[in-house]
Amino acid sequence: MAYNCTMTCRVLTALPVYNEVDHVAGAIAGALSYCRDVLVVDDGSTDGTSELLAARDDIRLIRHPTNHGYGTALRSAFDFAIAGGYDVLATIDCDGQHQPQLIPKFVERCWTGDADIVSGSRYLQRYPGDSDPPEDRRRINRLITEELNRRLGLSLTDAFCGFKAYRVSALAKIELTEPGYAMPLELWAHAARLGLRIVELPVPLIYLDEKRSFGGALDDAETRLTAYRRVLDRAGKRDSVVEEVRQIRDAYARQFGYDLKAIHRDLKAKEQASGRQVVSFPPRRPKPPDPTSPHNP
Repeated sequence: MAYNCTMTCRVLTALPVYNEVDHVAGAIAGALSYCRDVLVVDDGSTDGTSELLAARDDIRLIRHPTNHGYGTALRSAFDFAIAGGYDVLATIDCDGQHQPQLIPKFVERCWTGDADIVSGSRYLQRYPGDSDPPEDRRRINRLITEELNRRLGLSLTDAFCGFKAYRVSALAKIELTEPGYAMPLELWAHAARLGLRIVELPVPLIYLDEKRSFGGALDDAETRLTAYRRVLDRAGKRDSVVEEVRQIRDAYARQFGYDLKAIHRDLKAKEQASGRQVVSFPPRRPKPPDPTSPHNP
């Protein structure tokens, strides 16, 4: 029976998919057993997954013509949930790692509890029959999780688990740009900056395909670790700049007495209506004329 949230919330479960022809049908069946609305984001599959998905009429489907990456697929799911007016978005991977029967628990904790993001953790507790993860993946997860906690003041035990539930109103505040597997690191940086409430719930540790590829150079563990740290550095610097700009704009607002949020809402509406960029407010002061310039009258 499909999961029907008794708390009058609208729930969407999303599955990012790339070349999962052997697993996607089972993953969808599991998700539909616990959630009425299921979205599959097909990130440019070429192995027959796309044809299989196109033949179904019981799912929502977004197809990327080419492969853009795990992070881009999740961003498409986030945008769909926001535009569709959903209250909670659950995400699970399509490779058999995640147990769909846990979806209601994640959704309930997110909607009725004290969380904006409920994130699965494969290392919060041991379950009978847990897999032994590939050593390089376990080591990188541990190192990056420790760095996240130290830099951002979080208390995570698993930085990369894809089983999550998000309060969609919180997702609408997050702007993500990272297209690949490192996107969760950017997500955590934004969540910490925004002060979002994060809760971890234990999930079984299941690896059905220990040789699954990350693609290209990222299959090398040290290259992958370096790439993850680079994304974390970039996300931290971007947040610092964003916070500095916000403080400057707030200072302008206090000094000149205008409603900054209302102004930016109006600018955005004008941009959408005109199809062109509208000058930001307050406008930059023009540079004074250069008296040495031959073009100066």
